[in-house]
Amino acid sequence: MDPLTDSPRVRSDSMSSSASQGSRSKMLLRQRLSQLLTCIEDMSSDDEANEEVSRTLDEAFQLCGRFIPTDTFRLHMVTWNVATAEPPEDVTSLLQLDVQPPADLYVIGLQEVSATPLRFISDLLVEDSWSHVFMDTLAPRGFVKVTSVRMQGLLLLVFAKQIHLPYIRKIQTTYTRTGIFGYWGNKGGVSVRFSFYGHMVCFLNCHLAAHMNYALQRVDEFEYILETQDFDISDTPRVLDHKVAFCFGDLNFRIADHGLHFLRSSINSGRLNLLWNKDQLIMMKKNEPFLQEFEEGPLNFKPTYKFDRNSETYDTSGKKRKPAWTDRILWRIKPKTPPFEDDDDEKASTSADDGLDEYPLLVTQDKYTSDMSYGVSDHKPVIATFSLELRKCFDTPLVHISPVGIWSADQDALLNYTIQEDFMSSTWDWIGLYKVGFKSASDYESFVWVREDELPETNEVIQISVDKDEIPLLGGEYVLGYYSTNMQSILGLSANFQILESKRAVMEGLVPENVNGLNK
Repeated sequence: MDPLTDSPRVRSDSMSSSASQGSRSKMLLRQRLSQLLTCIEDMSSDDEANEEVSRTLDEAFQLCGRFIPTDTFRLHMVTWNVATAEPPEDVTSLLQLDVQPPADLYVIGLQEVSATPLRFISDLLVEDSWSHVFMDTLAPRGFVKVTSVRMQGLLLLVFAKQIHLPYIRKIQTTYTRTGIFGYWGNKGGVSVRFSFYGHMVCFLNCHLAAHMNYALQRVDEFEYILETQDFDISDTPRVLDHKVAFCFGDLNFRIADHGLHFLRSSINSGRLNLLWNKDQLIMMKKNEPFLQEFEEGPLNFKPTYKFDRNSETYDTSGKKRKPAWTDRILWRIKPKTPPFEDDDDEKASTSADDGLDEYPLLVTQDKYTSDMSYGVSDHKPVIATFSLELRKCFDTPLVHISPVGIWSADQDALLNYTIQEDFMSSTWDWIGLYKVGFKSASDYESFVWVREDELPETNEVIQISVDKDEIPLLGGEYVLGYYSTNMQSILGLSANFQILESKRAVMEGLVPENVNGLNK
């Protein structure tokens, strides 16, 4: 029996900070509907009654809309201390690619990625081996790397379905060192924040101090990272300013007091609940108010540290480290600001009504588990999947872009683009030609600069010519993407379109291996 399937899903939302506020809001809805029924019963033909019915209907439907998010997105998260190992050849199980419904976002946090000086420098010049294996696995499934951030052995990767790219904006990354009094990056945190359909989200990947006796230091480091990480965004300058923040990684909390024999006996018999009350993170939450704001699913999976490599056997070395849930995934919904207290009951009621979030975000954890099949490290990876139910703040890309006419390398081609909403555009923006299944914004076949002489007006249709030498000789399915240098993201994508095989490619009998770097 899988305990995860039998345990209730963990759910939280941004619409209220308490159940009482949600109940109060539902009461307001009932009142509006009751008023509507009264109006219908007393309805006459005069305009005043009709206006009252219309107004009450509008208010009721507005309240209904606030309770029913219209879109659900799937988030798949992984945290794994890889202990300097090279990645396995197959990460399909880790990413659960065959699970339905499929994910919309992948967020992968790794710790202890190999960071020897020579290796670290080479990884700065080209993607590291772990990034490669995830990109190579996810790109054929239509996922594109949105961004990544690395600090020595800490690596954080974010992938999204291609269709979501124009709605992921205001991307920023940062990091905090906590190793050797804050001067060394072997410990600390790396984070990515962005707006997802207008909702501000943040992901923080941490590696905190090790060893049983350093629980308080781990709490201090975690709090220090949360308080000191800065983003150049006025409304969300800190991690905890975001509507939802996911904090995860090798948090290194151990299981206190119990002896090794009791720990292993409880694990082998499946009585994991006997260990929960001595888990240091659970214990610390009782005394640390900032930790109490974070939520975590039940620990219904075996402790993920420490294993003999390439096995499911806990440490048999001379040290015989005690098993522990060192690897965790937490999340926090930003608490609602309490309504301003007022002696006037009517004003207080209006404040509670107006305080409802017009664009709520509900977070439901669907799964929280580990994957014991991977043995390259002495840690097992931890996986969490979430449903993000939200109302989109917008659903129109900032830029509309499309190819014009037939494209082939036999002639110059044309494309049109239109700025649909004002943003901080630049003459350094560019439009990339991507083969469908591209891995990241930089994985283009060719590109052209946007119009250079002047910035565009909103809704102005601008046509750009693409030199035939910049068009692949071989045919295939492609997509155009508008990249903003200021926003560091793709703001608009065309529909997929076909580039025809050029006459020269046919005449010369060219093959994919030696043409334009395709299929290399």
